[in-house]
Amino acid sequence: MTPVTRMRDRLGAELFRRVAGPDGERHRERIHLTPGPRWFDEGSPITRVHGDASMFVGGIRAVLLQTLHPAAMTAVAEHSGYRGDMWGRLARTSRFIATTTFGAEQHAQQAVDAVRAIHGRVSGTLPDGTTYSASDPHLLSWVHVAEVESFLMAHQVYGKRPLDQAGRDTYVAQTAVVARKLGVVDPPTTEDELRQAVEAFRPELEATDHARDAVSFLVWHPPLPWSARPAYGVLVAAAIGLMPVWTRRPLRLPLLPVSERTVVRALGTAATGTIRWALKPPPQRPAATSASPSGVRQ
Repeated sequence: MTPVTRMRDRLGAELFRRVAGPDGERHRERIHLTPGPRWFDEGSPITRVHGDASMFVGGIRAVLLQTLHPAAMTAVAEHSGYRGDMWGRLARTSRFIATTTFGAEQHAQQAVDAVRAIHGRVSGTLPDGTTYSASDPHLLSWVHVAEVESFLMAHQVYGKRPLDQAGRDTYVAQTAVVARKLGVVDPPTTEDELRQAVEAFRPELEATDHARDAVSFLVWHPPLPWSARPAYGVLVAAAIGLMPVWTRRPLRLPLLPVSERTVVRALGTAATGTIRWALKPPPQRPAATSASPSGVRQ
């Protein structure tokens, strides 16, 4: 084994451990090696997007954007324990995406049923007395469209093979399949409908104290060793660079001048390329054992 291969294996193993959790290898084999039909064909747009290293950037952007909905953010702050278990939460989310995108139909449905059961137990009251429930179709819709817009946008900017218009519309339609199963009513099925859906939520969005606390934790105080923070910072900067301008000041996100955005774009491209390289298996390793941020094949 060459020094370069050893370095790639170490980096790939560390990335996989962070995003997939201590049982990631077992879950990965279950997802990819279980025989049977899948919800989505291999090579279709949803497998291309969710199997690319750009998901690291898209996932961070999705979390930043989702904080702007007061009910969604309150539910996370009061029920998720994200500060004490950030990596556990990431592993569970990444496993859900991998299972529903790449897993056998029965496992995908089991993953959906498990999430719906959790949502059914999450409810509370906002400071103004309004009640919220994680199973509310409207709230589920916000979480869905924020994620899908973020994943798609990151893929178009940082993905290895950006989608054409037909591919982008198909991707949105494919994600709607899972969204309906989770309880979203009438999810968008084209890129244009997705933009309209995100825009329709703007009157409801607000940077609450919970939102700013979560953003501060994610951007400035992640539970990472100092040696890993520069690389993480590049991914965060790339995600912030994809955030709508109107979100920057309310969330106290850094404002990037045009010159800095150009540098961030270049660094983000390099970072996702490095992740893609680290997660690519050497020729002798079976392809099904490689992993992306969702534990999926490269």
